[in-house]
Amino acid sequence: MLKAVLAGVGGISSAHIPGWRVLEDVRLAAICDIRPEQMEKYPDIRHYTNVEEMLETEKPDILDICLPTYLHADYAVKAMEKGIHVLCEKPAALDSDDVRRIYAAAEKNHVLFMPAQVIRFWREYEIVKNFYENKTYGSLLSGSMYRLNTCPGWSWDGWMKDEKRSGLVPCDLHIHDLDFLMYSFGKPKEYIPFRSKKTDQDFLDVVYRYDGFFVETKASWYAASYPFSAGFRFQFEDAVVVKDAAGFKVYLRDGEALDLNEEVTADTGELDLPKTDAYSAEIAYFADCVKQNRPIGKIRQEEIETVIDILNTL
Repeated sequence: MLKAVLAGVGGISSAHIPGWRVLEDVRLAAICDIRPEQMEKYPDIRHYTNVEEMLETEKPDILDICLPTYLHADYAVKAMEKGIHVLCEKPAALDSDDVRRIYAAAEKNHVLFMPAQVIRFWREYEIVKNFYENKTYGSLLSGSMYRLNTCPGWSWDGWMKDEKRSGLVPCDLHIHDLDFLMYSFGKPKEYIPFRSKKTDQDFLDVVYRYDGFFVETKASWYAASYPFSAGFRFQFEDAVVVKDAAGFKVYLRDGEALDLNEEVTADTGELDLPKTDAYSAEIAYFADCVKQNRPIGKIRQEEIETVIDILNTL
């Protein structure tokens, strides 16, 4: 049985921890946070307040990094130098030099590294990718994606609102949709960004152009108390595929509408995230790659580097 530990018991950890607990052949042995009160709701797992101490004492097979973004690269490299496989919450790093440093450490120490780009495991997005690749409804003509939220005032030490530590909206929200475009359609031919950024809010609109189609994306931290929402609309020659608050549907040329909703369950705790099993799926995929000593084929280094490079120009 593999032993896993997790560093950073903030918001996203409430989606990761249940994902480890449902695996039969991996044990989440310990968690770590500098705030002991963050770990009180997990009394059955050992608690640490220092990551290095946890790694030295537990000697795990896997470290799951849910720390603030600016800490990702250094802690990933430290763990991999100890021969520990690393799953790291997105983004892997804030610049592509650090992405290369991370992957170089993984190669040197013969361990696996995977950034947790969860949209690649999200059922609705996977279906759109399948429709595109198989031309199920003809060629893709246009797309629209959005990921909107209120400005995060809850983060430890205000790190999320510090551009040097978080990358703001591009690296917190927009990265999901851009990563999906990279995963599904490859590198865009060109892109045109529009941004409205102030100290208490950040809105980003980017149009990405591909051969034969374009995709407009929107991401925001509003100053208003705006509930999280995310979705898309993709226009194919013979159908429009929509994911929004009403569900997941395909509207066909002949007037028929197909309901593709599926009951999904995953407790995401304090974060206002959509319910999905994608977090469990990405964790299970990574654990299986570790067990089978199989490369991370679903997420490639060059894709991650390109995403980060684009984000740094927005």
